[in-house]
Amino acid sequence: MQLLKGNTLLDRSFQASITLKGIDGLLEILGGLLALFASPSRVNTFLDAITHHAVTRNPNAFIASHLLHASSTITGHAHYFIAFYLVSHGLAKAILVVALWLNRMWAYPGMIILLVLFILYQFYRMTFAMSWWLIWLTVFDIIVILLTYAEYKKQRASKAALLSN
Repeated sequence: MQLLKGNTLLDRSFQASITLKGIDGLLEILGGLLALFASPSRVNTFLDAITHHAVTRNPNAFIASHLLHASSTITGHAHYFIAFYLVSHGLAKAILVVALWLNRMWAYPGMIILLVLFILYQFYRMTFAMSWWLIWLTVFDIIVILLTYAEYKKQRASKAALLSN
């Protein structure tokens, strides 16, 4: 088993970006499980408790106020969709990131395809409500695609050189 290696700026950038995607995937899984097993009112109470200090110091606290607003809009069976969405996206990201760290060649096109699908969905969401968060996420996903493609070309050339020797 060969782990992903490299010391160039491109290698380190790729490793950092997929690590961030992996952390994001794990947080999505955790959030999805929370949405599945906790009632919306319990989630609201929890978020009220953890954001209370930030909101009392600064009523315009960006993350805290957005979390509270988002949690207050969850009604009915929406938490099941949220749970499915978060867990499925999180699992896909986490599996691909682990496979990339293990330098599995199939994971490079898999990550690119997954991120292209995410970007298409993000563009769709931006047609309803423009969001700086979605813009930055889309830009980051494009950067990760470019880094993944560059690393894929490098790894493919490296493996081809090994096979020809």
